[in-house]
Order: sequence, then C-alpha cells, then structure tokens
Amino acid sequence: MPRGGARAVSGPPPDPRSLRSAKAMDKGGWRTLPAEGRQAEPPEWPLTTPSDRELDLWDELWAKPQAVAWADMGQELEVALFVRTLAEAELPDSRVDVKKMIRSYLDSLGLSVAGMNRNRWKIAPALEEAEPAGPAVNVEPVRRPSARDRFKVVPSGEGA
Repeated sequence: MPRGGARAVSGPPPDPRSLRSAKAMDKGGWRTLPAEGRQAEPPEWPLTTPSDRELDLWDELWAKPQAVAWADMGQELEVALFVRTLAEAELPDSRVDVKKMIRSYLDSLGLSVAGMNRNRWKIAPALEEAEPAGPAVNVEPVRRPSARDRFKVVPSGEGA
C-alpha cells in the first residue's frame, strides 16, 4: 500500500462556499445541475439483457439531475454497471464487497453529497410555483445595533 502524498480523493471535498474553492471555481468551476432532472428519455441499456429491477433503476437514475452531466460525459456504461451492481447488492445473500462497490459508485457518479462535492456539482434551487403576491410593500430591513450604538457616554470628572 502506498504511503503519504496526495491522492485523487484525499482531504476534504471542495466546498462551494469557501474562499479557496472560489479560486478553483475560476479555473474549473462548479456545475449547476437542473433541479427538475434530465428531461430526455433514458439511453439504451448498454449491457447484456437487463432484469426488470435493473430497468426500473435505470429509468429512475436517468431522471436525476446528475444524469445531465452523465449524458454530457458519455457515462452510460458506468451508470449501467452501477445499476447492475446495485441490483445485485439488494439481494439478501449479496457479498460485502459488492456493497462496498456501491459506495464507490455513489461517490464517482455524484449520487452522494461527497460525490457531488468532489465532482463540483450543485443542484439548482427548485422552481416552485408560488401564487402571485400582492403589490410589493417597501419594508425596510431591521437594523441591528452596531458596536458604536453600544457605547455609552460616561461623564468625566468627580471621583473616577
């Protein structure tokens, strides 16, 4: 086992709110995925004949926001291998190493929070259909007291 040195997934995942990650945004940037997910039909299944469970998972995964990025990068085979492994891991007598592979697929495909951060993906806020508001009311924001407001004038002089 190698020792020391940086590895591809060593250290904490990038944080879109940190200043250091903000510098990295200029170079690579964070990709915002649509909250409504991928709207197109799922691609054709690339492996041998799928089970019904695999087809259900396939359709479900290709509707997720991450599927937009998978389609752009041509990751149909990776997603299919994840689906096949996940279907195997769901079986009651599945091996532990298969379940460990699922964890790694979740990260690499951006299906976990850590995987989303490592891929520098974020999901756009969902657009909710709100009822139209009435006329805009100009409300002034509440002003918090500043340090200057907390100063108190103390009279000088007698018996200080």
